[in-house]
Amino acid sequence: MKFLESNVRANLPAGLHSRAQIKELTWGHQLEHFQKGGFDLILGADIIYLEETFEDLLKTLEHLCSDKTVVLLSCRIRYERDENFLKKLGTTFFVAQVHYNKEKDVYIFRAEKKKNLKEDL
Repeated sequence: MKFLESNVRANLPAGLHSRAQIKELTWGHQLEHFQKGGFDLILGADIIYLEETFEDLLKTLEHLCSDKTVVLLSCRIRYERDENFLKKLGTTFFVAQVHYNKEKDVYIFRAEKKKNLKEDL
C-alpha cells in the first residue's frame, strides 16, 4: 500500500491529495467501510480474470457506484468467462468498449450504473 500511496501522490496534483482515498479492498468483503455510491471514478486494471471472484467483484462495483460514477476497466479478454463477466456487468451497468490496443491485446471498457427505478419511487 505504501508504494501505491507514493505513486498516487507523485501523479496527482497537490491540490487533490486530500481527496484521494487509498484503501485495501477485498471484493465483496467489509463493504460497509466504503461509502455506498460515494465514488466519482473507479479504475480497474486486469481485475477480470478469476471467475471465482466475479460475483464479489460485481457486488463491490454495485456498492461503490452511483448512477454518476464512471468505471474504467482495462483488461485482456482471455476466455469466454471474461466475456460472460462483462455481459453480467451489463445487467446493472451500461458497458461500452472505449478503446482497444491491438498490439497489446488490451481493451478498455467504460461502465456506468443503470439508474435504479425503485430509488426514484
